[in-house]
Amino acid sequence: MAPAEGAECRRSAMVASRLELNLVRLLCRCEAMAAEMRDPEEWRLEKYVGALEDMLQALKAQASKPASEVISEYSRKVDFLKGMLQAEKLTSSSEKALANQLLAPGRVPTTARERVPATKTVHLQSRARYASEMRSELLGTDSAGEPALDVRKRAGVAGPRPGDEKQSAAELDFVLQRHQDLQEKLAEEMLGLARSLKTNTLAAQSIIKKDNQTLSHSLKMADQSLEKLKTESERLEQHTQKSVNWLLWAMLIIVCFIFISMILFIRIMPKLK
Repeated sequence: MAPAEGAECRRSAMVASRLELNLVRLLCRCEAMAAEMRDPEEWRLEKYVGALEDMLQALKAQASKPASEVISEYSRKVDFLKGMLQAEKLTSSSEKALANQLLAPGRVPTTARERVPATKTVHLQSRARYASEMRSELLGTDSAGEPALDVRKRAGVAGPRPGDEKQSAAELDFVLQRHQDLQEKLAEEMLGLARSLKTNTLAAQSIIKKDNQTLSHSLKMADQSLEKLKTESERLEQHTQKSVNWLLWAMLIIVCFIFISMILFIRIMPKLK
């Protein structure tokens, strides 16, 4: 990695942990390698991406992990690099192009020097390369863009034979049919996903509607119970007040009766000598 690029990576992860700093550095390195033309037998990028996955899992398990948006962006870039490597292993250029279209590059630059995310640049480069390979297969050209018929002529072939033309037409029809089948398969999968999403949405809407009805009924019952409780509390208070009044009057009457009885008893009974 260049010193300037390493410095930018360090500045972007100034407040990050050591693990996150190492992850950002390795991610910068992987993005730079993915943007370069690599040998088909190159194995370091795949190993680096595997190490990125392990470091990302360890970063998610940390107590002082970054914000969820940062973790999501790291995961998005690592998944893109992993999917790009898997797409390169496919045999057909149409399959590579289809797999490349399903990849989602990062949205935020890894370093401050990048105006556009490096993964997005790699995505556009790979898309253009796979489109060129598909065009070469459809037109029957070699890797240099020259027609295969001219190559045969320079190799000493006198001219095209009818059998070769039929074979080339059959191969072209086969490639076009395969590409069309892949597109139809993708369209069917997207249609199935749309139907599943619609079914899940309707089910969720029905459940939410039932929950709202249950909640409304519960609130109504709670209001009725509160009104009944208030009424019964008022009745109990009135009954308590009435009971206290009757008891007070009864005690006063008893005290007065005892007082008068004592006076009469003293007056009537003779005094003891």
